[in-house]
Amino acid sequence: MSELKLLAMDAEDLEVVSAYTQDAVVRVGDMGFVPADRRFAFLMNRYAWEGEKPGSRPGKGERHRAAMHFDRVLSAKVSGIDQNAKDGVLNLLSITFDEGEAPAGTVLLSFAGGGTVQLEVECIEARLQDLGAAWRAKGRPAHDIDQKDA
Repeated sequence: MSELKLLAMDAEDLEVVSAYTQDAVVRVGDMGFVPADRRFAFLMNRYAWEGEKPGSRPGKGERHRAAMHFDRVLSAKVSGIDQNAKDGVLNLLSITFDEGEAPAGTVLLSFAGGGTVQLEVECIEARLQDLGAAWRAKGRPAHDIDQKDA
């Protein structure tokens, strides 16, 4: 499988990036905001959903080491995450955008357990790139689905 490289410049692009990063595993110590550069970046081990064949029996897929960064970030706020637990592991559920005064708005990284990172941005400018390392996943991520919604 080839290495993934994605650029997000609007909310629709960010939805695609969110799909590719769903269930990524992120160490708390691998996230950071550099105000002087107006950049928020993090490393992750993302589950390669794109490697699964439609209609095939779900198995153990691959995880890829990847990096993502957001440029033009004005501020970053963390909620529900112990930033002192550098070895703490987070499971990324989604990345969404709430538009303010266009093209500015808020990017929200939502993690399992309720933790969030909220980025106030001038505009969406994000990059996701696999770093080359890939390995067989220990298991396929699964999500509980409320039977009323199924």
